[in-house]
Amino acid sequence: MSGVNEIRSTFIDYFARNGHEPVPSSPLVPRNDPTLMFTNAGMVQFKNVFTGLEKRPYHRAVTAQKCVRAGGKHNDLDNVGYTARHHTFFEMLGNFSFGDYFKEHAIELAWNLITRDFGLPKDKLIATVYIDDDVAFDLWKKIAGLPESRIIRIAGSDNFWAMGDTGPCGPCSEIFYDHGDKIPGGPPGSPDQDGDRFIEIWNLVFMQYEQTADGQRLELPKPSIDTGMGLERIAAVLQGTHDNYGIDLFRAIIQVIADLTHVSPDGPQKASHRVIADHLRASSFLIADGVLPSNEGRGYVLRRIMRRAMRHAELLGAREPLMWKLVPVLVREMGQAYPELRRAEALITETLRLEETRFRKTLERGLAILEDETKLLKQGDALKGDTAFTLYDTYGFPLDLTQDALRSRGISVDLTGFNAAMEQQKAKARESWKGSGDAAAETVWFPLREKLGATEFLGYETESAEGEIIALVRDGKDVAELKSGDTGFVVLNQTPFYAESGGQVGDTGIMTADGVRFRVTDTQKKGGDLFVHQGVVEQGTLKPGLALQLDVDHTRRTAIRANHSATHLLHEALRQVLGDHVAQKGSLVAPERLRFDFSHPKPMTAEEIEKVEDIANDFVLQNSQVTTRLMGLDDARASGARALFGEKYGDEVRVVAMGESGGNALGWSVELCGGTHVKRTGDIGLISVVSDSGVAAGVRRLEALTGRNARKAANATMQAAQSVASDILRVSVADMPARVTQLMDERKKLERDLADARKKLAMGGGASGGRADAADGLRAVGDVKLLARAVEGIDLKDLRSLADEGKKQVGSGVVAIVGKTDDGKAGIVVGVTADLTKRFNAVELVRAGAEALGGKGGGGRPDMAQAGGPDGSKADAALKAIEVALGAA
Repeated sequence: MSGVNEIRSTFIDYFARNGHEPVPSSPLVPRNDPTLMFTNAGMVQFKNVFTGLEKRPYHRAVTAQKCVRAGGKHNDLDNVGYTARHHTFFEMLGNFSFGDYFKEHAIELAWNLITRDFGLPKDKLIATVYIDDDVAFDLWKKIAGLPESRIIRIAGSDNFWAMGDTGPCGPCSEIFYDHGDKIPGGPPGSPDQDGDRFIEIWNLVFMQYEQTADGQRLELPKPSIDTGMGLERIAAVLQGTHDNYGIDLFRAIIQVIADLTHVSPDGPQKASHRVIADHLRASSFLIADGVLPSNEGRGYVLRRIMRRAMRHAELLGAREPLMWKLVPVLVREMGQAYPELRRAEALITETLRLEETRFRKTLERGLAILEDETKLLKQGDALKGDTAFTLYDTYGFPLDLTQDALRSRGISVDLTGFNAAMEQQKAKARESWKGSGDAAAETVWFPLREKLGATEFLGYETESAEGEIIALVRDGKDVAELKSGDTGFVVLNQTPFYAESGGQVGDTGIMTADGVRFRVTDTQKKGGDLFVHQGVVEQGTLKPGLALQLDVDHTRRTAIRANHSATHLLHEALRQVLGDHVAQKGSLVAPERLRFDFSHPKPMTAEEIEKVEDIANDFVLQNSQVTTRLMGLDDARASGARALFGEKYGDEVRVVAMGESGGNALGWSVELCGGTHVKRTGDIGLISVVSDSGVAAGVRRLEALTGRNARKAANATMQAAQSVASDILRVSVADMPARVTQLMDERKKLERDLADARKKLAMGGGASGGRADAADGLRAVGDVKLLARAVEGIDLKDLRSLADEGKKQVGSGVVAIVGKTDDGKAGIVVGVTADLTKRFNAVELVRAGAEALGGKGGGGRPDMAQAGGPDGSKADAALKAIEVALGAA
């Protein structure tokens, strides 16, 4: 047993046999500790268990934890490649007891593993204890049989661990391996302890005190155990080398580097091979855990790691991007233990290839400019700060790369001038913001973004994490606190809450701490990439610096994911059914429904909608994996990826692919998208289109439901249909269309018969028109007959037919009909028989009647005209006005 994978599994199996729960490694981005940039020790995921904030169903645990130390307080980046044991990424093996066993059993377990299962010779091992930990000293003598000369008391922080200024803490006991006198160095505690002969392989932390704010150390009621053994270090010991880079895992990676570059891994450029191999692991695991290169926060640290390795690839003579070609060997060596590497292999590969391609252009351009700017400088001189800033700001050449490139020539950089140029640029940006026309209340966000930097978004990988409050805003102002009942905005250093963008609505959920509860009602982006959480304080007081547990509304997010992925499938299905002219013109992705606007000149037929649904649902049933990768914008477009309408894209874009199809190697649907999506298409459940409508010239809108909402809507529709069919129509659902058609035909016939009856009734009698001597409404005005009636219950569109009927009745004369509606308005029609149109004009007569009804105008022909008015109570007055006008003509 000597391979890294075998050592890891032996460690975990040993402790599992001894009652420990094997717990998978937590992500490199801490979910429960917002103070950490990266997970840097095995105990990070158990922090809240040790403090009592979290309960788990086990009291013993064992892990192989992936760790990164490359930013913040724990930063080993500059040493990597030049020492035998520094890494940016490493694995920490550990066993933990949460108030179960303590020192004696911890020492016993450790000693038996390394001497029996790992087979290390006892005479090569040394133990250290904290200077006054007599209990641990005596246990090493009793359990391991070590002589007192090989149990070394160490004072100071090296052998005393603390979680922070307050909280759990306790003494440590370290186990060292002696590589022999052929390696220089002395035992721990000696003047030569920094040599490579005695190597710490395991640290046992005895967590037995609670450090209080007033400086006291109180005994914990349930002392605990936290241990850490570097896998790379123990592998080096078991494989007979004092050099971590000599173990099988690194040898495999370095050999591929040597094969690709044709440079010996053991020659003068040995350090470059090591840097690339180490940084490959760190970069790949960070990308797999959702970190992507950027100019802020974790993304910036990742970019530094990647570019440092890429610079060393260039030093090895690599003329093409190298890092992405190493991903297969890493996945082969570590993919079984860490399946997330396999799942993210495409994303890792594309991200590395893209970053190195861009970096090589940056490097070439920057070095050329740097050479030109410094050709007159000599050793001891300094490059102008504004020149260094131009390289950084205009050409993307990082300051630390400028410093590295000049270091070998003994030339420095004027940092004062660089910082002054940086501040001048920020001042210009502030002035630009003030003049942008945004509302006064919004001006608070730009200064906050400038001061705080971008928010780390964790939501691609998790819906639950911890975050630290870094700002609070209320009524457009940065405030010191939000109290119970206050509404406002919370800004965090990191968050799993998605901020509204790309059509996807913002997340909601809960933020909590001891005695504190904040309900998030919306999440928005301000100042570009500052995530702000809007809501109300339901309990306690929020202040900057407070760590909060962040929980996205899981049910709501799940529904949003399904709807967002469904829009992608519908988009591609629409293109297949309607044609390549289809392009997205907008969308809304909410938990209850989705809305998708697209270019198309006419309404879709029922057959087209059904075909779109069938195609999209075929890919839902396919249940294929949804993949995400980072690509250059030009490469993404060349791959056939479709852009979202209205989105602005940088040089790097997220490409979401789903559906297996022979047409595109990436997938059936391939789009540029920054939203959250399902892991497999089957998670959508079902896509049901509920409407197609027009929203603008040449733009249609589909609305659809997915999953549970689609099922509920279908069930509700079926229940309604069954109820109507059985309870009202007394037929089966299958016979309901024929029965409804029959009823509609019968209704139309009855409506026609009723209308005819009403018209006959209206023309057979009706209102008197105010003339007692003309009960039928027929009267003489001079030598002209006038038929004037006010009618009710007649559809206004039938007034013309009544006027035609009236003209037949009078033979020669004028007909005026006023119809009163149920809402108190009126319509009026005037007809003039053909023999009288030279004497009387129907349009002039109807206008006189309309004026009496409170209306204006009227239109038609000399023989038939129509108008209306708002006051149906003046019907008799309108008829009288027509009579007067007729007499005056």
